[in-house]
Amino acid sequence: MGKLTVRALRAVLAVVLAGTVFVQASMVWALVSGNDPEDGSLPLTPLRVVTILGMVSVQVALVCVWRLLAMVRRGTVFSHAAFRYVDVVIGAIVSAALVWFAVTAINAPGQRDDPGVTLIMGGVGVAILGIALMVLVLRMLLTQAVARDVEATQMQAELDEVI
Repeated sequence: MGKLTVRALRAVLAVVLAGTVFVQASMVWALVSGNDPEDGSLPLTPLRVVTILGMVSVQVALVCVWRLLAMVRRGTVFSHAAFRYVDVVIGAIVSAALVWFAVTAINAPGQRDDPGVTLIMGGVGVAILGIALMVLVLRMLLTQAVARDVEATQMQAELDEVI
């Protein structure tokens, strides 16, 4: 992976991380200050708490991707240490889907006149779970790559002995 690509991805990760921290701080401030403009149309307090939790799952995934990117840069991504980060990313995506389903459930009573919104929101949650499944498939590919790398190292060692 080129240096420009690594720098660009790190810049994107840093901006998204800063944005999630800003959103969390705003939500915490709204909860703590008591200046909640809740008019009863939506339960804003539970939505804010769920948003804070959702941002945590995004932040966890961002940190793990940052760590994987560092492993790519060092050339150590094809090792068993990478599995820990990939597994955490999968868990973070699944938790984000669960948070989204919670948002859907909180929002559903207000959508009795238009249940299509709730169905669409549920579909988005299923799509988020689909992303977790795609990362799981990529994890399986990483497993195969690590196995091939170990096999190649063993073959190289045997070849070195013969020579």
